[in-house]
Amino acid sequence: MFPVGVHYLSVLATALTSLLSALLLLAVSRQLWTLGWNVTRDRGNKLPLPGGSMGWPLLGETLHWMVQMLARVFSHAALDTYIPGIQRLIRSRVRDWCRERAPVAVYPATKALTFCIAVRILLGLPAADQQLDRLSGTFEQLMDNIFSLPVDLPFSGLRKGIKARNVLHEYLDKAITEKLQSSGAESSPDALDLMLNSARENGKELSLQELKEAAVELIFAAFSTTASASTSLVLLLLQHSQALEKVRQELEQHGLIHSQDCECQYSLSLDTLSRLRYLDCVVKEVLRLLPPVSGGYRTALQTFELNGCQIPKGWNIIYSIRDTQERAAVYLNPDTFDPDRFGPERDESKAGRFNYLPFGGGVRSCIGKELAQVILKTLAIELTRAARWELASATYPKMQTVPVVHPVDGLKVRFHRVDGNEENVALKE
Repeated sequence: MFPVGVHYLSVLATALTSLLSALLLLAVSRQLWTLGWNVTRDRGNKLPLPGGSMGWPLLGETLHWMVQMLARVFSHAALDTYIPGIQRLIRSRVRDWCRERAPVAVYPATKALTFCIAVRILLGLPAADQQLDRLSGTFEQLMDNIFSLPVDLPFSGLRKGIKARNVLHEYLDKAITEKLQSSGAESSPDALDLMLNSARENGKELSLQELKEAAVELIFAAFSTTASASTSLVLLLLQHSQALEKVRQELEQHGLIHSQDCECQYSLSLDTLSRLRYLDCVVKEVLRLLPPVSGGYRTALQTFELNGCQIPKGWNIIYSIRDTQERAAVYLNPDTFDPDRFGPERDESKAGRFNYLPFGGGVRSCIGKELAQVILKTLAIELTRAARWELASATYPKMQTVPVVHPVDGLKVRFHRVDGNEENVALKE
């Protein structure tokens, strides 16, 4: 018994020593990390550095932040050419949702919708519905594994991401090549056409690889964040029937809800969307209360002062979109869904430049913000005009914030066609 006890104590002592050594090394490395940041202070500025923690070595405060919150393509003229196609696709999907017997998981459904909009409307690429569904899943697998550890093993995230990228690139190779070969055909200009023309105006021809990379970026810009906001729109209108009724009344006032005999008047344009003031307030409030992206990063180009402290040149700075829009003093009852806060009588967002920034701010604000708002408004119009919807689960789902805001169960909803509106739902394809 004695030797066994000695062996047990020896193993325990070794384990404790290893643990203490690891903790000591971690503590020392964190102190050195903090010291390294302190050395970067601007000696020509007498203000102190801001208080708080510099986080962990290499990771900084990234983990803490994740736990807490865990131009030509989009010009006015280009957006107007996209709207008819966007409207057709959204109407078709709304019709499909209304015909589903089982509850629709809204977040996956809107991701499939925004992927389809990106491929067919923005890029002008051909793809059958079943192929688009498969490609949407492939693209999501690419996004899910894009930041995987660089460990190339079977079933690793890196291997899955590479496989998804290869499948997507194979499709883009073929589709873009066919598009370039048929470029003489008459059609509305899309994003790829605009990029090609812009490059040629500057004496440059874009390679197939450059076009593929641009295509992936455009799909990314219109994919998960827009789907997140679309899902939040459905959720918040479901929870606030009074706001939904006000949207319906506004559509009636502007001739966008008619009897079955006037289908021709349902075409949308930027001018039509700009006149829907209350709908604009609804979209703004959705993006204020549930912004798809929690925050962003910037690098200080020069030392500046913030709240009596210096922020030295070269520091990486994280700003929180969610905290800003939840805590800004200009908002009355900020936890309440209240689209009228953006109406002409109040417009609480005008009290300062940085109280409302769902798309970031400055020269690096989201390039696709106008497109995202067009999609959200068009979805709201088509849903309000053609359908009613109800929660298909016992309770509302919890919201997850990583990688974008979304309901953990996808938001199960039953959509029903508005009686007497079947002909209006079936927009001419």
